[in-house]
Amino acid sequence: MSNSKQAFAGTSDSGGGGGNQKKRRNLFLVLFATLLLVAAVIGAVAGVNSRQKASSSDDHPSHAIIKSACRSTLYPELCFSAVTSEPGFSERVTSQRDVIEVSLNITTRAVEQNFFTVEKLIAKRKGLTEREKTALHDCLETIDETLDELRAALADLKLYPNKKTLRQHADDLKTLISSAITNQVTCLDGFSHDGADKKVRGALEAGQVHVERMCSNALAMIKNMTDTDVANYEMSAVGKQSRRLLAAAAAEEGGVRWPEWMPAADRRLLQATEVKADVVVAADGSGDFKTIAAAVEAAPQKSSKRYVIKIKAGVYRENVEVPKKKTNIMFLGDGRTNTIITGSRNVVDGSTTFHSATVAVVGERFLARDLTFENTAGHAKHQAVALRVGGDLSAFYNCDILAYQDTLYVHNNRQFFINCLIAGTVDFIFGNSAAVFQDCDIHARRPGSGQKNMVTAQGRVDPNQNTGIVIQKCRIGATKDLESVKGSFRTFLGRPWKQYSRTVIMQTSISDVIDPVGWHEWNGDFALDTLYYGEYQNTGAGAGTSKRVNWKGFKVITSASEAQGFSAANFVSGSTWLGSTGFPFSLGL
Repeated sequence: MSNSKQAFAGTSDSGGGGGNQKKRRNLFLVLFATLLLVAAVIGAVAGVNSRQKASSSDDHPSHAIIKSACRSTLYPELCFSAVTSEPGFSERVTSQRDVIEVSLNITTRAVEQNFFTVEKLIAKRKGLTEREKTALHDCLETIDETLDELRAALADLKLYPNKKTLRQHADDLKTLISSAITNQVTCLDGFSHDGADKKVRGALEAGQVHVERMCSNALAMIKNMTDTDVANYEMSAVGKQSRRLLAAAAAEEGGVRWPEWMPAADRRLLQATEVKADVVVAADGSGDFKTIAAAVEAAPQKSSKRYVIKIKAGVYRENVEVPKKKTNIMFLGDGRTNTIITGSRNVVDGSTTFHSATVAVVGERFLARDLTFENTAGHAKHQAVALRVGGDLSAFYNCDILAYQDTLYVHNNRQFFINCLIAGTVDFIFGNSAAVFQDCDIHARRPGSGQKNMVTAQGRVDPNQNTGIVIQKCRIGATKDLESVKGSFRTFLGRPWKQYSRTVIMQTSISDVIDPVGWHEWNGDFALDTLYYGEYQNTGAGAGTSKRVNWKGFKVITSASEAQGFSAANFVSGSTWLGSTGFPFSLGL
């Protein structure tokens, strides 16, 4: 201290000390001002960084909403990162519905990119086999359908929950996104994992799986939102009163309980002995067309009115597609043994399963009555589909559906089969729609050497999909060619094609053709814990459950309320469309 004081005193007493002191004071002020400026800049930068961190933290309102919505999904990190990477998301997201909408828009762009990828593969890849080309065109078709489904879901979401009942909104939205998920899987299923076409599959797989997961996330959020809204509504007095009125209405009309989804006009149409046709198909040239395909081609597009194609007695050897733009089409035959549509496409000869169908229905609200769909390829040709159905709200009455492996492909959406005969061998009712069978004869045929019969192979890939196969009040048995040798060929109620396979058989007569264990594995323990296979109040020699499989996912249903969830009224809810067909089905148990 003394040395410092001495220095200061000596300086002040030296010659010229006043000017130097002033300079030093000015220099000190400049340095001090500079330090203040630097401190201010640092503070400002720190403040900006702090605000940026705050805006990206979980405390930000939009982030909290997104994280909460994504919590219900199977892929929450993908859900969150996808939505938060969208420009302007923070201004657009104020509710769970906004999160779903943004997610669907992102998914739609990804689907469009997949479409371009497939087109490039078809255009540029040399050496493609005919089967690979067919599989790629199947992908174009399913991707195109996915785009329509996502756009329809977005449109429905904008109206939610005002233009329909909450249950209708919920079921329509879940159906659209469930179908979109199935379409991604269908595309990849056209290729093998380890065969010659695995390279083509590899070029598609990442894009298809990404879209499947994005759709899965949207479906989970939709289910979470609508389940909550429906539960809250039905807890209210208004909801309880509404349910009572619906139940009373459903029980009317001569004691026949019609689901909501069939309008009275279609009920009369399907029960009437005389139906006025818009056009007639006759193989002998006596009608408006000689082929069914020509009549479908000439039908109006996106028709809101029923368009009846009368198909006179005869054998029609053709492959027919009812495309998505052909809506409200009805095929009316001259009787299931008289009007027969037959083909023989199959996988062994180079087709895909998807493309092998003799008749493929994609247009919604399709009806068929009094005719036969057939694929005659035989058991040696493996997958060979007689009828593929993806048209939403489609119904079949008094029809025979006959083939061997993969007879009936209930691909996606909602379908109903009443008083039909379905016959086949391996996985002969398969797919991932919400399909209900009532009063049907479901018969296993004699398979090829070393084969086992599987009545069903349901393909649900996501636990939130509203899909499954329900067989109610039917008869499961054997055709004559199997009956005499049934001891040599084991027959099972089904096996799990996909991870969350779901099949319920209830109030059905099951013959002794069914093996006492009931169900068969697909591959080792695959899906045995995650599937849902249920049996309820079945009868007959093959209905005993004491020796059934002991899988975690199998159960003997004892609760009527649990079984009621798989009735037509609940499993294909929004069921007003069934009433329009005139089919004599049951709404409940």
